[in-house]
Amino acid sequence: MERVNDSSRSRRRMTGAERREQLIQIGRALFAEKGFDGTSVEEIAASAKVSKPVVYEHFGGKEGIYAVVIDREMQRLLTLVTQALSASHALVKLERAALALLQYIEESSEGFRILVRDSHAASGTGTFASLISDIASQVEDVLADEFKERGYDPKLAPMYAQMLVGMTALTGQWWLDVRKPRREEVAAHLVNLSWNGLTGLDPNPQLTAATRGLVLSPPPDARPARPAERDSKEQDKARERDLKEQEKLQREQQKAREREQKEREKAREREQKEQEKLQREQQKAREREQKEREKAREREQKEREKAREREQKEQEKAQREQQKALERQARQASKTAGPDRADGS
Repeated sequence: MERVNDSSRSRRRMTGAERREQLIQIGRALFAEKGFDGTSVEEIAASAKVSKPVVYEHFGGKEGIYAVVIDREMQRLLTLVTQALSASHALVKLERAALALLQYIEESSEGFRILVRDSHAASGTGTFASLISDIASQVEDVLADEFKERGYDPKLAPMYAQMLVGMTALTGQWWLDVRKPRREEVAAHLVNLSWNGLTGLDPNPQLTAATRGLVLSPPPDARPARPAERDSKEQDKARERDLKEQEKLQREQQKAREREQKEREKAREREQKEQEKLQREQQKAREREQKEREKAREREQKEREKAREREQKEQEKAQREQQKALERQARQASKTAGPDRADGS
């Protein structure tokens, strides 16, 4: 009995705010493990070592705890993404937004497991889909500005925002269980696909220097807010960092453009040399072909001359044979005429 009284006194020493926070944390763990429908008030009370009426007194039931848990997790994730989207350059915004989601998953795995389930109507704060829609609305503004600068139709920005955020969210759900590779590498590959597209994938993507090693600050749950003056200094420092990062990124982009220009010039020179080489080879081929035609004509000419010579020789031979035949006939006639004249005398 004395131990029971000690336990009662221990429970009474916990303030109402502390008890409320304890029930929220216990409910959060149970909801992550079993879901809303699989969790009962009895389990929450037993884990907190209190009676069920205490739970009803603070929250009116598990619905009240669930609503607080969902609201906190959505605010935590939305705050991280909003911080990420405060960067000045679109590429840095994209990198930081992907990194913010992965950081939230890594640091608040239980919360993310609760969010990705279909949020119960008792939450009163919407669903994970509505949270994604809120984030997409912010990304939409970023894309609209980029589309205008690049001459694309800004009316397409909402559709592209849904694509981009949906791809990142689904990748986060996959990474929740596998946890490989590390979050910066996953973010780099996400940005690689969304920024470069399939036809321009970098075989070894890396985050820019403005994003590598970045850890965002989640919103406090029960800690006092920072003084306004400190917040102002932090904002000034953040703006200065963003400005320096933007300038560095612009220098890197300028260097990249110069490298691309040099590569294009080298490619043009190589192409010109190839064309000149091809022209020289074609010219040589034409010259060889011309020489071959001339040789063929010369051979034909010689063959014709030889044929004429053979024909002339044949004609001369035939004439000589005819002459010899005439001479033989004459001699024969002469021989024949001689005896005849002798007989007549």
